[in-house]
Amino acid sequence: METMEHIVREEEKSVRLDKMLTGLEQDWSRSQVQQWIKDGNVKVNGSAVKTNYKCAVDDVIAITIPELEELDVIPEEMDLDIYYEDGDVIVVNKPRGMVVHPAPGHPSGTLVNGLMAHCKDLSGINGVLRPGIVHRIDKDTSGLLMVAKNDMAHEKLVEQLVNKTVTRKYKAIVHGIIPHDQGTIDAPLGRDPKDRQRMAVVDSGRDAVTHFNVLDRLAAFTYVECQLETGRTHQIRVHMKYIGFPLAGDPKYGPKKTLDLDGQALHAGILGFVHPRTGEYLEFEAEPPAVFRQTLQKLQNIR
Repeated sequence: METMEHIVREEEKSVRLDKMLTGLEQDWSRSQVQQWIKDGNVKVNGSAVKTNYKCAVDDVIAITIPELEELDVIPEEMDLDIYYEDGDVIVVNKPRGMVVHPAPGHPSGTLVNGLMAHCKDLSGINGVLRPGIVHRIDKDTSGLLMVAKNDMAHEKLVEQLVNKTVTRKYKAIVHGIIPHDQGTIDAPLGRDPKDRQRMAVVDSGRDAVTHFNVLDRLAAFTYVECQLETGRTHQIRVHMKYIGFPLAGDPKYGPKKTLDLDGQALHAGILGFVHPRTGEYLEFEAEPPAVFRQTLQKLQNIR
């Protein structure tokens, strides 16, 4: 079993325990957390409590996560868009609308389900629900991901992410006309104290840096390329909102009146890394999906 510890911060004071814990990890559902609490897998300052316990500053919360069985992930045949594959690494172009790995509410139809059917030899470092997954992108963000086929590759790819040497460039359409041709957003990210399901720029957050270049200025929108230096949850989406240019179509961080895209206009188009075995630098590029390209074309035609 995996055990993790969390110390309650000032902004989490008086929040219900089940609500606070649900916000710690994107993959935890409220019902799942409530069951853990009822089963005694969650202790506050060493004692079991009820789901409606109100957190206090400096409470030490220990969460014991029950083991997940192999059968929780069922291989599913999918037409995966594989850009590169060898004995150590797979580079796959994830379509928008696809969840990366199984989680409560998404037990099947995920990229991991497809990868399990595509090949049997994936790194086990991240456990049975996230085999081979080194990094991830949001459900409605499309684009390139690197997947490790063994533990050696996994460790070396994660090391590159930690050292900020992986090239990750995204294409995005944002609201508003950005006046600067390029810029850098250096603002720490953490859970939004007002809504634990969202991320926000907070002083107590983890360091997060996004670089951007303007590719085209459109009618009330800007087409940009964003390069990640760090890879925090929802980083580009939150950073662009923070500087006043939220992503078009973003249901969580964008305005209500936006483009009808059924999800944010964000695509992980360029991925580069050093091969974990050969030491060769590899870089791949995938064009945005059809709905992204068509939307961009319409905006370019009416400016």
